[in-house]
Amino acid sequence: MFKLSEIKELIKLVDETSVHELEIENEGTRLLIRKPGKSEIVTVQAPVATPAYAVAPQAVIPNPQVQSDVGSTTAGEPREYASNLHKIVSPMVGTFYSSSSPDTGPYVSIGSKVGEKTTVCIIEAMKLMNELEAEVKGEIVEILAENGQLVEYGQPLFLVKPE
Repeated sequence: MFKLSEIKELIKLVDETSVHELEIENEGTRLLIRKPGKSEIVTVQAPVATPAYAVAPQAVIPNPQVQSDVGSTTAGEPREYASNLHKIVSPMVGTFYSSSSPDTGPYVSIGSKVGEKTTVCIIEAMKLMNELEAEVKGEIVEILAENGQLVEYGQPLFLVKPE
């Protein structure tokens, strides 16, 4: 059986390389990690008595309302951002939450001033809530993820105009 930490490390390695598929078999358990396009599929199959499990993150849908200082995109083109903007990216695969609970407002919104230690969102991974800090002083100019959306490692979540 594979340890969760081993699976996470393998997913990270596949994500950071040009490898599109990795298959490993260990003690009768097969692990298949496949990376078609921008989405990632992880399949773990154990011996016959145990069913297969699959996790497929949702595709990222860029915000169609693009501000004038942010580059625009058309279908099939990678999105470009103004060079003077700082991207806050996801440090892991998980679920993006804009607030600490459904009853509270978002940590930040467009126009919010942030400092290096300002919490901008939470990324939930395996029932662990990880607060993400801005790491730069400036103003939020765009929020690139929706509340409850699955996000990938390295995916831009916010654009900040540094001071």
